[in-house]
Amino acid sequence: MADPHIVSIDEIREAAGRIRGVATRTPLLQWDDTTWLKPESLQPIGAFKMRGAYNKVASLSDAERARGVVTYSSGNHAQAVARAARLLGAKAVICMPENAPRVKVDGVLRDGAEIVTTSNDSEERHRRALQLVDERGLVMVEPYDDPAIIAGQGTCGLEIVDDLPEVTSVIVPVSGGGLSAGVATAVKAMKPDARVIGVEPELAADAKESLESGEMVTWSADQTVRTMADGLRTNSLGPLPFEHLKRFIDEIVTVTEDEIADAMRQLARRARLVVEPSGAASMAAHLAGRAPCPEGDDARVVIISGGNVDPELYLRVLSG
Repeated sequence: MADPHIVSIDEIREAAGRIRGVATRTPLLQWDDTTWLKPESLQPIGAFKMRGAYNKVASLSDAERARGVVTYSSGNHAQAVARAARLLGAKAVICMPENAPRVKVDGVLRDGAEIVTTSNDSEERHRRALQLVDERGLVMVEPYDDPAIIAGQGTCGLEIVDDLPEVTSVIVPVSGGGLSAGVATAVKAMKPDARVIGVEPELAADAKESLESGEMVTWSADQTVRTMADGLRTNSLGPLPFEHLKRFIDEIVTVTEDEIADAMRQLARRARLVVEPSGAASMAAHLAGRAPCPEGDDARVVIISGGNVDPELYLRVLSG
């Protein structure tokens, strides 16, 4: 990518002003003497995606919003775009996979968006959304490969450092890379010595492979669909998030399905938080020792990215 737009801390601060009163400034909940949780599951649509989606749609011109917006998503970004569009008076069309959790589909429908059902391949969803841009003149709201999205998600990292200036490490899930890129950018700008650790399921570890090889790696839908963490099933990082992660993230680690399930159970029982598999991945890495704490790492923040879990899956996990 030639001259990529690397988001600045000023852009993240501008995004924070834009989303104020719409996205929740989630609290830091103390887990133990050295660890805090950042529960983005408490956002109005149940996930961090509200930050970036609202920042992007609010950044559009009146003429662009009048055309309507389109996106492609397995669920949380879909819900965030539907909500942002409704609040800002724009029509929204969402390309969602046929295996999207019903709880996320229902959330999109509640905000009045139109759903176009596609296959489970994220690249196919993207192609369908681009077709709708051409056919209907809609404006694309990318899930992660956009500076406004990265800046919006970066407000999560901004809040972490503002609320815990002594933070020594932040653990964040990685999918297309919008959240991890934004958080890493914000944290490193404000607290350069803090470590930022990304987390993926072992069954969808394209970002880890990409970071280690120095080149974008793509996993097939048949590979990524194996993880129950539906929000982390992207086939690859976005090119722009990849550029940010190469600069700002320290490491990406992976977790197993059993570790994700155990984290969901512990978050329910000890923190009274309902968390979806994708949202529990970062906690899974912490609890399983996949992201070890070096000496002096005594102010760790674990980002709980979402809570929109299918009820039947949740019951199976809790009873496991």
